[in-house]
Amino acid sequence: MNELAFCSATELVKSIKAGKINCTELLDYFADRIERLNPELNAVIQMDIKNARDRAAKADSAIKNGEDWGPLHGLPVTIKDCLEVVGMPCSSGAPELKNHMPVKNADAVQSLIDAGAIVFGKTNMPLYGGDVQSYNDIYGQSNNPWEKSLTPGGSSGGAAAAVAAGLTGLEIGSDIGGSIRTPAHFCGIYGHKPSFGIVPDRGHIPPPPGIFTGDYTLNADIVVVGPLARSADDISLAMDLIVSPEKPEKKAWCIKLPEPRKKELKDFRIGVWMDDPACPVDTLVSGRIQAIADKLAKEGALIDETHPQIDFAESNAMYLDLLAAIMGSGLPKEMFESLVQTAPTLSKDDQSHMARHIRGATQLHRSWIVQDAKRQIMRQLWDDFFADYDVLLCPAAPVAAFPHNHDYIYDRTIHVNSDKRPYLDMLGWAGLTGVVSLPATVAPAGLTPEGHPVGVQIVGPYLEDRTTIHFAKLMEDIFGGFIPPPDYINR
Repeated sequence: MNELAFCSATELVKSIKAGKINCTELLDYFADRIERLNPELNAVIQMDIKNARDRAAKADSAIKNGEDWGPLHGLPVTIKDCLEVVGMPCSSGAPELKNHMPVKNADAVQSLIDAGAIVFGKTNMPLYGGDVQSYNDIYGQSNNPWEKSLTPGGSSGGAAAAVAAGLTGLEIGSDIGGSIRTPAHFCGIYGHKPSFGIVPDRGHIPPPPGIFTGDYTLNADIVVVGPLARSADDISLAMDLIVSPEKPEKKAWCIKLPEPRKKELKDFRIGVWMDDPACPVDTLVSGRIQAIADKLAKEGALIDETHPQIDFAESNAMYLDLLAAIMGSGLPKEMFESLVQTAPTLSKDDQSHMARHIRGATQLHRSWIVQDAKRQIMRQLWDDFFADYDVLLCPAAPVAAFPHNHDYIYDRTIHVNSDKRPYLDMLGWAGLTGVVSLPATVAPAGLTPEGHPVGVQIVGPYLEDRTTIHFAKLMEDIFGGFIPPPDYINR
C-alpha cells in the first residue's frame, strides 16, 4: 500500500527512523487531510497543532542527533474523547464537560507519549459512551467513511472513522459493549478489546473528572481501554506499550502476557459460533464469517462449528444486568430515584430492554453479587472450552453498518434478514465476551455485496491477548487485511 495515509503505524515509524519522511512532514500531512476531509466525516473534533508541531520539531532534532524516543518516535496519533489529554478538552460527549481541560494525561495516553507518539487530536463519540453510534450535542454526528449516510459505530466511532479514512496513525479507544469492536467492524479496521484489568483506565471518563483518587482508579466493571489500527502488527505494538498494572500495583506486580498458543495457522484449533436464536445474525455478516472459516479450513486449520457450553440468552441477560448496574451508578440522583420508583411497578412479564435496564440499574447489592457469582461460573465454562480450542470466531455485531438513527434509544430497531429486532441486540455478541473478561480482536473479513465492511471477532482465553492478535495477523497474511474506503484514496 503506497499511499502514506493508509500505511500502518509500524510502517510510518520505520519511514521516520529511516529518514524517508520527517516527523513534522508527517504531522502536517495528517493535519492537511483532516482540514480537507474531516468536515464530511466529523471524526476528529479537537486538535492541538501548535504543541504537536513543537513536539514534532523536537522529534526531528532527536533523529538528527541519533536519539530514539521509542517504537512510536514521531508518530501522529489521535485519542478518543473519553481519555484525558493535556492541551485539549475532554468531554466524553457531555455538554457539562465541554470546557474540561485535563491537567494530566490518561495512563494509556501517557504510555504512547513515553514511546515517542505525538498526540495531535481527539475523536468523536456519543454521550458518555452510551451508544453504538457516535453523536452528541457538542460536536454533532460522525459519519462512516465507506458511506456517509451510515454510522461508523460507537462509542469509538470517531476513532474508527479517522483510522479508516487515513486521518491518523493510530488510535486508543475504550470498550464496555463493543465500543472498540463494533466501530472496527463497521469501518473495516482492526480493533482489540483487551482482557479485563491489564490496561490502566485512569483518566477515562466516565467516571467524571474531579473525583480525587490520587494514583488509584475507580476500575469500572467490564470497561477496558484498547487500540484501533490499520494492521494487526499495530495492535500488537500498541498493546506492548499500554499493558501495565495500575500504578499502586507496580510496587509488586508486573504483567507478562503469554506468547501466542500457536505460530502457524495449520496448528490452530478453531471454534466457530456464527449465529444464535437469542441474537440472530444477518446473513450478510454470517456469510462473510463462513467464507473466512472455509478459507481457513483450506489453509489447513482445524475448524469446528462449536462454542462453550453456555446459553447465549442467559449470558446476555447477565451481561445486561451488570451493564445496567454500571450505567445506573452514574445517573444523576433525581433520575436514579425516578428509576427506583418505577422498578416495582414493572410487570414480571415485561422483559423489554428498557424494563431490564431499570431493574438492573436499581438492583440490590445482593442481586449483583449473585450475578457476579454466575459470571465466575460462566468464565470457567469458557476456560473449559479453551482447553480444547485456541480461538473462537464469532460476529462482532449482528449487522453491518446501518443508517444514522437519533430516535429515543428504546424505540430504535435494527433489521436482521429483513426482520425487525431490538436495537440493543447490537450489544449481544460484544457482551458475550466482555462480561467474562476475555480478549477479543476484530479483524477485517471482507465486504458485503453492497460494499460495506464486515469484521470477525476473534475471542481467546483470558490473558491470552497475544493469541487473538497473532491469529488476526495470520488472517491478514491470507486475506489481505485492511482495505481503504474508496472515497479517501488519492485525495
